[in-house]
Amino acid sequence: MWISHRLLAFVGLGFVVSIGCSASSTGLGTNTDGGSGGDGGWGNGGSGQGNNTQGGEGGGFIPPTDGGTDGPIDDCSDEAKLVYVLSDANELYSFDPPAKQFTKIGTLNCNTSMSPNSMAVDRDAVAWVNYVDTFDTSGVIFKVSTKDANCEPAPTVQLGSGWARIGMGFSKNDDGQGETLFVSGTSGTGLGKINAANALNPIAQFSPGTFTGKSAELTGTGDGRLYGYFTTTPVYLGQIDKATGGVTNPKEITGLATPSAWAFSFWGGSFYLYAASSFENSNVTKYDPATGTINNSYMTNVGFRIVGAGVSTCAPLIEPPPK
Repeated sequence: MWISHRLLAFVGLGFVVSIGCSASSTGLGTNTDGGSGGDGGWGNGGSGQGNNTQGGEGGGFIPPTDGGTDGPIDDCSDEAKLVYVLSDANELYSFDPPAKQFTKIGTLNCNTSMSPNSMAVDRDAVAWVNYVDTFDTSGVIFKVSTKDANCEPAPTVQLGSGWARIGMGFSKNDDGQGETLFVSGTSGTGLGKINAANALNPIAQFSPGTFTGKSAELTGTGDGRLYGYFTTTPVYLGQIDKATGGVTNPKEITGLATPSAWAFSFWGGSFYLYAASSFENSNVTKYDPATGTINNSYMTNVGFRIVGAGVSTCAPLIEPPPK
């Protein structure tokens, strides 16, 4: 584990608001989960508006160019705009970042003896949950309802050696039509994606060398960007090129220790990094790229251990005004 439709570009880190998923580690492997989106995917369409610009080194964030505040376009349900997290006890929660509130939805009933590892959420508000065996030799992805936590009877994706334990997240396709589920192999296999036939296609190793062979949780955006929460020492957050695996504008998340269980999501203009050490409960770090603020005390000891997080490409790029 490593969870928007309006255009938002960042300078400084070159970041754009992204949505994503979460990750955690068990057994011999490290667990990560991702975000949304990419090239050549499936899913509901919807095109963003505005010019898609990418900031370079030394820049800062730029406000959304379309003047919007709530992000999603009209084809999104309210459920698809939420953040979801998954515990190591198979419990699914929704997460309201401004309210700092988790609401339990239910316990997953997926037909497997494997352990939950990461999660992503698509534009239909369906969670894609990665399960992996103890030795990281086999993994699967189940589709799960975010309404009641019920799993489909059989896994949708079968994962083999090197890709059994993954970080994952959806990102809007560059042509504005549909989205792609991107994955990151925690065994150092780099960036891949799930194709239209629900098979895994490797893309490339992460680069430059600081990130090559490293684990990452992924999160994507409704305007087609993809980000990684790299469990390096120190921890870094960076934008990922979906075609090459190149990491640009890395940001060190100071004060955040390399976790043993983690997850990643974007919502409303900020990144949320979920982290736990040893067998402790998770904390939530908030990173606001517009101000450069890292808040490692955003939430402490949430009461359970988060191994997955997901938010769809319907999530807002900037925080909506209070209702």
